[in-house]
Amino acid sequence: MKEAIIMTKTEHEKLLAGEEYDYRDLELRKMIAKAHRLIPVINDLSDLEKRQTAINDLFGHVGEGLTINGKIDVLYGNHISFCDNDFINDNGRFQNSNLITLGDRVIIAPDVKFYCGEHAIDATKRWGTYENGQKYLISFTVPISVGNDVWIGGNVTIIGGVHIGNNVIIGAGAVVTKDVPDNTVVGGIPAKKIKDLKPLN
Repeated sequence: MKEAIIMTKTEHEKLLAGEEYDYRDLELRKMIAKAHRLIPVINDLSDLEKRQTAINDLFGHVGEGLTINGKIDVLYGNHISFCDNDFINDNGRFQNSNLITLGDRVIIAPDVKFYCGEHAIDATKRWGTYENGQKYLISFTVPISVGNDVWIGGNVTIIGGVHIGNNVIIGAGAVVTKDVPDNTVVGGIPAKKIKDLKPLN
């Protein structure tokens, strides 16, 4: 009789699966440390060749023609994928504790924030206790994806689990908590449909 093989997920695998994970895990801390080391290089425009090397080293995928026009801040850089001709303006904040995927020709205005992290609505389920009695914050994460030809206005916040379709405009200051369909303009808190856009050929 063959013995059953029990496969144990790493904390990183749990994170990406949207399960409770231990954020003190060494593999995760090393990813964060790498981002902390490379972000200052990316935010420094004095050596463009060194900056490009850091961009390629940090992010999960970098398409052709990526422009990061100013400072950027990330948690785990390798969870972010940029496609072709994306334009990221100043002070973009990517709390990419899960995957953030941008399509082609995405324009991100200044002060846009992506938040993948989540906690329980029930306050009694937000904290766990280790065997030694120490408390820990219970976290889980969900991805964010953005389609092609999207313009995200200034100071927009996008919450984890959201998918933004193709040919979309998100008005400045919006808080996006639900999926946005193709060919629409949305705005407000929470973001709602304002009007349709003519589909792209």
